[in-house]
Amino acid sequence: MASSQRPAKEELIARDMKRLHTLGYAQELFRAMGGFSNFAISFTIISILSGCVTLFYLVPTTTGYSAASIGWPLVTIFVVIVALGMAELASAFPTAGGLYYWASKLGGPGWGWFTGWFNLIGQFAITAGIDYGAAVTIDTLLHAWFPAIPAVSGFADPATQWTTLLIFAVILALHASLNIFGVRLVALLNDISVWWHIAGVTLIVVGVVGATLLALQFNPGNAGVCCATRVTGNAVHGLNSAGTLFAVNQTFNATGFPLWYAFLIGLLLAQYTYTGYDASAHMTEETIGAETRAPWGVVMSVVVSAVAGYALLMGLVAASPDLAAAGSFVNAVLYILQSRLSYVLGTALFAVIAVAQFFCGMSSITSNSRMIYAFSRDGAVPFHATWHRLDRGRTPRNAIILSAVCAFILASPTVVNYTAYLAVTSIATIGLYIAYALPILLRLMSKNFKPGPWHLGAWSKPIGIIAVIWVAFISVLFMLPAAYPITATNFNYTPVVVLGTLLIITIWWFASARNWFRGPVIQGSEAELEAIEESVGETVHVEAGGAAGGQ
Repeated sequence: MASSQRPAKEELIARDMKRLHTLGYAQELFRAMGGFSNFAISFTIISILSGCVTLFYLVPTTTGYSAASIGWPLVTIFVVIVALGMAELASAFPTAGGLYYWASKLGGPGWGWFTGWFNLIGQFAITAGIDYGAAVTIDTLLHAWFPAIPAVSGFADPATQWTTLLIFAVILALHASLNIFGVRLVALLNDISVWWHIAGVTLIVVGVVGATLLALQFNPGNAGVCCATRVTGNAVHGLNSAGTLFAVNQTFNATGFPLWYAFLIGLLLAQYTYTGYDASAHMTEETIGAETRAPWGVVMSVVVSAVAGYALLMGLVAASPDLAAAGSFVNAVLYILQSRLSYVLGTALFAVIAVAQFFCGMSSITSNSRMIYAFSRDGAVPFHATWHRLDRGRTPRNAIILSAVCAFILASPTVVNYTAYLAVTSIATIGLYIAYALPILLRLMSKNFKPGPWHLGAWSKPIGIIAVIWVAFISVLFMLPAAYPITATNFNYTPVVVLGTLLIITIWWFASARNWFRGPVIQGSEAELEAIEESVGETVHVEAGGAAGGQ
C-alpha cells in the first residue's frame, strides 16, 4: 500500500479506540507504541542474554552440550506453537488484560479468575527471576573487576547472598522509576534493547568462535589458552566437534537421576528463556494498530529469539574449551568468554550481557504492571482502586510499584537458601504457561469464537491441541525433583508454591470471589467512555464511522 493511501496515525488510533469501546473499555492508557516497539517489549523480556546466561549452568550439570544443541530447538518448536495460539486470541481481544480477558470471554468469570491469577503470579515470578539473575550477573562482574566485592560462589554461597539481594533491590527500584516516567521512554529503551541484544549476541559468537579459530591458525598447540588469565582448568583444543556438541553425555549428569531424566530437566534452560512474550498482548491498549501488530509481536519475538538464542548457545558450547571446568567456575559463560577472549575482553562482553538483562527486567515490570492494572480494573485484585489508578502521565504508577515490591518479596528467601531462586524460575515458567494454555484450551471448546484480522484458519485447532498438551507436560516436569538424593538444599519448592497458589485461589473463588467477580466489566456507555477519556487527557476521539478528531 502506498504511503499516501495509509490511514493517518490518528485514524489508526481512533480505530483502536473504537474496537476497545466494543470490548467495554475507555482509552485510559496512552496509545503511542508502534509495531516494532510492541515486538521489542516481548523480545526484550524473552531476552536470550538473560535466560540463556542465567540458566546456562544446566548445560554442564545435566547432559552436557546437548542441553543446548538439542534442547533449545526441541523446545522452540512447541513454544512457537503456543505463541501462534496466543497471537490469534490477541487479535480477537486486543486488551491490556490479555490472557485473563480471553479466558473470561471464552469460558466465563471462573476461568478468567484462575487464568488471571496464574498469569499475575507468573509475572511476579518472572520479574523476580530476571532481576535477581541480573543481580547475580552484576555481582559476578563487579567481583571480577574489584575482587574485594563478595561474589556469589557457585550461585549458592549464603555468605554473599545479602550483597546480591541489595543489588537486586537497587535494580528493581531503578526499573520502577524508569517505568513511572511513562510508556514513551519504555518504548524507546525497548527499541534500543533489540539492537543491543542482536549486537551482543553477534559480538559474543563472533568473538569466541573467531578467537578459537585464530588461536588454531597462529598457535595451534595452545588454542584457547592465550590471555586466559583468572581462568583455570581449560583444555587445549579448538572448536568442539559436531559429534561432541550433539551427544547426550552421562559425564555431565550431576542430577543423580538417569540420563534421559537429566535431559528433560535441562529443557528448563530454553523453556524459562521463552517466557514473557504475552507482553505484546498486555500492551495492546498502548499499541497503534493493535489487532494486527500485537499478534505479530507475540510470534516474531519468539521466532527472532529462537534464531539468535540458538546462535548464542551454539557459539558458547562450540568454543567452550572445557565444559566441566566451566561448570565449576563462578559463572560458566564468563569462563568461556575469559578463556577465549582474555580477562579484559571477556569481562567487557559480560558487561554487555548485564546491560541486556537490565533492559529485560525493565520490560518485565512494564508488562506486569499492565496486567495488574487491567485485572484491577475489573475488581479482581485486593485494593483494586489503588492499582487501577493512573498518574498525570497516564501511567499506572501504583501498579508499577506493586510489581517491584512483590518481585522483591518473592526472591528474598534466597538469603536463606539459594534453591529458592531455582524455584522462582520454575514458578515463573509454570505459572505463565498455565495462563497461556487455558485461553487456548477454551478457544478449542468455544463454538462462538469470532477471530480477529490475524487468525490461523484451519490450523487453529491442531495448533491449539499441541499447545495445550505441551504446557501440561512441562507443568508436571518442572515440578518434579531436579536432584537426587533429595535434601533441604536441593528440594524443588515449585510444587509447594504452585499447588499452594492453586489451593488458595480455589478456596478464595468458592468462598467469596464467585459471588462478586463477574469478569471483564463494561465501563459505561459510549458517552461515558468518552467522558473517561476526556478526563485523562485523551486528544483523539471516536466519531461516527471511526474517524479521528482532535480536542
